[in-house]
Amino acid sequence: MASDMLKEVRLWNDKREREMYDNFADLFAIIRTMEKLEKAYVRDVISPKDYEPECSKLIAQFKTLSTSLKDTVPSVERFMETYKMDCPAAVNRLLVSGIPATVEHKAQSSDMGMGTAVAVAECVQHFITAMDSLKLNMVAVDQVHPPLNDILMALSRVPQLSPDFEGKVKMRDWISRLNKMTAADELTEQQARQLLFDLETSYNAFINALPKSS
Repeated sequence: MASDMLKEVRLWNDKREREMYDNFADLFAIIRTMEKLEKAYVRDVISPKDYEPECSKLIAQFKTLSTSLKDTVPSVERFMETYKMDCPAAVNRLLVSGIPATVEHKAQSSDMGMGTAVAVAECVQHFITAMDSLKLNMVAVDQVHPPLNDILMALSRVPQLSPDFEGKVKMRDWISRLNKMTAADELTEQQARQLLFDLETSYNAFINALPKSS
């Protein structure tokens, strides 16, 4: 009887179950880490320069992991309820916004300084990359999301562009929409066509804005 009481209790019965629980632990850790990172940023414990890449990395990790767990964790909110996770800042960043606060609110500090000419060149490069990818039928969320995020981050580094600049608004809207999908989901033909149109109009608006910002 005593030996039965001391018997090790296993959470899994096979390798597949063990991997599932390992993934659950990773998801739990990403959410908690994001919550702490957001609070650290709000309290000015971490600089915008250090915050942005860490936040972007966590968002990417969350997107990849949530896709692999879509069958076992169809709802991240339900997962958080099950494990008693009170992480409102992480929910906003991972499930609602999908981009770092520095990009969302254009809060980069001056020491991130990048020459305007370089920022403009980056914008052009990222716009072209995104448009070319769509034309090559690369329409999965994990293919579309990164270049759109790159565009928005590059636009935020061009000081002459206002927060409500057409390109910023459209990229934020698309990123928010993609963030509600899994990485393996694909845009429909209509969605891809609309995104390409929005990219082209945003790019033209960006080019037309350059002479006025000189």
